[in-house]
Amino acid sequence: MNLGNLKPPDGSRKKRKRVGRGGGSGHGGTSCRGAKGQNARSGGGVRPGFEGGQMPLTRRLPKRGFRNHFRKDIVILNIEKLKIFSEGSVIDKDTLISKGLIKRQGDGIKVLGKGDIDYPLTLKVDMVSRSARVKIEAAGGQIIEVI
Repeated sequence: MNLGNLKPPDGSRKKRKRVGRGGGSGHGGTSCRGAKGQNARSGGGVRPGFEGGQMPLTRRLPKRGFRNHFRKDIVILNIEKLKIFSEGSVIDKDTLISKGLIKRQGDGIKVLGKGDIDYPLTLKVDMVSRSARVKIEAAGGQIIEVI
């Protein structure tokens, strides 16, 4: 076997459909769009959710509850997850993201009090719950709220 004999397995490669390239191609004439109508025109088509003038599903279904468009996206983190850091380390947003404890920064990070910690840490986060503050300060750590 050499490089000249290599070929992909059958069925793994499919040719792109080239429309509007003459009758012999099988896709000439109307270029697979049918005859006339909104979808046959260039730039034609309908927006997502359009049902041909029928009342759309999103408007037919009842609406319930309230969704605050101005809500804050707060990322939460429990104390028990902070045990991967060594004693006396300074923990901020970038450190948490690089260690994989949080995936995104959101509109702020809040540390909650689930779990225990028995050595001092310095936290630079947006918010800390009352129970988390008590546990961190009891262990000799400090909290710097960055807003």
